[in-house]
Parts: sequence; C-alpha cells; structure tokens
Amino acid sequence: MRVCWKCWMVALLLAVPMAGRAATCTTQAEMTTQDRDAIAAAGQGIALAVLQQDYATLQGALLPAVAQDWDGMRAAVENAAPLMQGGQAQLRSIYLLDSSANGAPATTQFFCSNASGSLTVTITMRSLPPGRYAMVLADAAGAPMGGQMGLVLVWDQTSSVPRWRLGGLSLRQGIVDGHDGVWYWTRARALAASKAPWSAWYTYELAKYLLLPVDYISSPNLEKLEQEQAQIEGGPAGAFPYSLQDGDRTWKIDAIHVDTRLHQADLGVTYESIGVSDPSALRTEAVAVLSALVRAHPQLKENFHGLWAYASRDGKVTTVIELPMAQIP
Repeated sequence: MRVCWKCWMVALLLAVPMAGRAATCTTQAEMTTQDRDAIAAAGQGIALAVLQQDYATLQGALLPAVAQDWDGMRAAVENAAPLMQGGQAQLRSIYLLDSSANGAPATTQFFCSNASGSLTVTITMRSLPPGRYAMVLADAAGAPMGGQMGLVLVWDQTSSVPRWRLGGLSLRQGIVDGHDGVWYWTRARALAASKAPWSAWYTYELAKYLLLPVDYISSPNLEKLEQEQAQIEGGPAGAFPYSLQDGDRTWKIDAIHVDTRLHQADLGVTYESIGVSDPSALRTEAVAVLSALVRAHPQLKENFHGLWAYASRDGKVTTVIELPMAQIP
C-alpha cells in the first residue's frame, strides 16, 4: 500500500481520459478578487489545521455530504504529521472549477490555462456532481520532509451562510532523503544516460510522486517527464508479470512500485507466493525473491534505500518484510 494518505470526496478523484460537458476552470490570476480571497482564506485555514492537527477545525469545515469519511480523513492527517512537522502553511496554487452546467455526475476534465494560453494544467475528476469546486495545492514550507497538501473545496449553498467546505484531501511527502522531485528528475536523466534502465524508470516514478500531492493533475512539466521516461529502453514498462530465474526456481513478480511508507526511497515488490504460511518460511521466501531481483538488476541496490516484499496468493496480498539494500544477500 502506498503511503499517499488520501481521503477522496465521493470517490471522485481519479485520472481517466474522458471529459464531462461544459466544465470551466479559472486560474488564480484570472479569478475575481472576491473568489480568490474566499478560496485562499478557506484553503489557508484548512492547511493550517492540518499542520496543527486541529481536528475540531477540520471537522467543522467538512462538507456534510462526506461526514461519513471523517474517521478516514482524521487518520490521514494523523499519519501525515511527520511530513508536516517544522513547516509553515503556504499556498502554492488555486483553481476554481465549475461543473454546474453538467446535468448529472460525470467524469469531468478541467483545462486550466493562463491568460496567453501558453500553459495548460488539466484536472480530471470522476463521477463529479454538478457544482462549484476549488482545487488548492499547499505546502508545509520548511518541513524537512516537504509535506504537500491537495485540498478539494466544495461551494456549499445548503448552509445558512454559503461557504467553501472541505470535500477531500491528499497529503504526501515532497522530500525524500533531503531531495525534492526536481532533484530526482535530474537523477533519473543521469541514470537513463548511464544505461541503468530499471533504476532510471523508478527514479522518474519517485520524481513524479514528489512533484505534486495528487495524481489527477497533469501539466506540461509532468508530460515532459513522462515522455522522457517512456523513451527508456530496457526498462520495466510492459515487463509484468516478470519471471525471475533463481537457480532451479522461477519467481513471478506481478508489480513493482515506489513505496515511501517509511519516508525512504523504497520499492515495493509484489510477487506470487508458493503458498507457505509459516512466518519464518514466508520471510525466507521473500528474501529469496528480493535477492534474485537485485542480482538481476544490481543498479537498484545502488539507487534505492530498500525493498518491501508483498506476497500474493489466491487474490490476497500480504506484507512480509522491508529490507534495506545492505541487508539483502
């Protein structure tokens, strides 16, 4: 499980290439003063509450329609405390999103362009009800782990005084081992040039993860990063399920992903278990899989902190172990 700490509003946030009808986006520079000030004030207050673990303020700001999600949201804020520690709430960007003309919930794309049209950010939301929304990106500026926040605000007309309320949030690490997404992007380019395709690929993945607190925003910069990543030859794209020879055994790896649950640059490895259930035997199996992987791709050992092993059997995935690279034989 990736450590993204997400709470989505009515399951609406997922990037998919389908567009709703008559949706508009207004960037911060193009908003009216009244809209900009109201969204900024609401976003700043919620971001500050996240940093301060102020649950009363957060619950008071919550949209009534998603009140059932409060326990998950509170847990997300609690888990993200280390990411925000030592930081100050700072807004990065805000967008005003309007899907009022939609007749029913729909997957909706918002194209957020600057005044000249030279830069467009795309925000994609699934099953979005008609209404007015705001997307607020914020940072815990100065935090050693570079905590980032993605806040979805909803214009609530049902209360006695209409106001912006919290519909969903995503909290994510922005710095790993002292470096941000731009640093890892540069590192990925160097690895690609040095013919270390698997390390390059997953370093690009880590860069993407660190650049934004959410996965449903696309920008020219991210598109450029993905284009560079797609040009890597010999990488893991399309390799899964991946057969890994280990002596007279063959392990099958279903997936590998960036895993920051320990706030380190780890990779999570999901493999098909042979079905052992004894904890000691399961650990032995997991170590064998991880060892075979780093022997096949030794550059991973040089460029990542460690590996997580996830055993998959009969549709169930079990977390087995995390090992720093130095401990993988």
